[in-house]
Amino acid sequence: MWLYLLRRVLLIPPALLLISALVFAVVYLQPGNALQQYLEDPRFTEETKRLIERQYGLDQPPHIQYLMWLRGVVLGPLDFGQSIKFGRPVVSVLGEALGWTVFVALITIVFTWLIAIPLGIYTALNRYGPLSVVSNFVGYIGLAVPDFLVVLLLVAWVLSTGGTNVGGLFSPQFIDAPWGWAKFVNLMSHLWIPVVAIGLEGVAGLMRQMRSSMLDVLNQDYIRTARSKGLAARVVVYKHAVRNAINPMISLAGLQLPQLISSSIVVSIILNLPTIGPLLFDALIGKDQFLSMAVLMIAAFLLMVGNLLADMALAWADPRIRYD
Repeated sequence: MWLYLLRRVLLIPPALLLISALVFAVVYLQPGNALQQYLEDPRFTEETKRLIERQYGLDQPPHIQYLMWLRGVVLGPLDFGQSIKFGRPVVSVLGEALGWTVFVALITIVFTWLIAIPLGIYTALNRYGPLSVVSNFVGYIGLAVPDFLVVLLLVAWVLSTGGTNVGGLFSPQFIDAPWGWAKFVNLMSHLWIPVVAIGLEGVAGLMRQMRSSMLDVLNQDYIRTARSKGLAARVVVYKHAVRNAINPMISLAGLQLPQLISSSIVVSIILNLPTIGPLLFDALIGKDQFLSMAVLMIAAFLLMVGNLLADMALAWADPRIRYD
């Protein structure tokens, strides 16, 4: 097990190196650059234009630009360069936004699992019950309705009932206030809208996957054997069926964090959330290559770490799985 983990960890740097080259190529191939608006301004002299290009290294060939950026990331360490749009280091731009992004994503994952797994188990055990029919119908709605429409409906509902906590994560008076119970309650009053809007599709998909996995397991021979031995239904379901049916869900958990970060961009823009989603959108629109590359590299790193943690959790949950 430990040897497997060591091999996986040692594979992360070369994989990130390959991804960084691909990301740089994709970002670089965009027409123009972030300095285009300045370089086309007639008020800037040719000397000023060359000075700006030299300052950001945009006067160098593409491979030199990539190697300079890579050297900063490795030897900096984690110096992702200077954001052209914001005029300051990329690390400082992403600092607080990355923390809030991971926080919102983790809360959404917890919300998704706490709702989807019990519903998936219940709908598998009671396939034709009224609650199962309603849950499956809601699941279809969750898969069909885009998250930006859900968030707009939630915002409209809150405003129609006289509420005002529909934008950002804090009300204006709590943004710079020290942490306390009042600020925490204000955070929760803002947080539920993005969590529900982003997590609804995840709840629908995970519930259906858990239901399908449970139905497959319930038809296995060892479940029939356990029932024939006279074991209580609760023991058969939760000790044998659920324990095996949840394994595919654990594998999918490693993909959820980067998926939530990428899928929450529109919701974050609508609600003005301080996450990296709007930063990535602005960076791509403004062709800020250093900020774009940093966000995409962070998403790739989170994907690798999430897969590694999912494999470890899978080995812990199922003793039959070994990575020797």
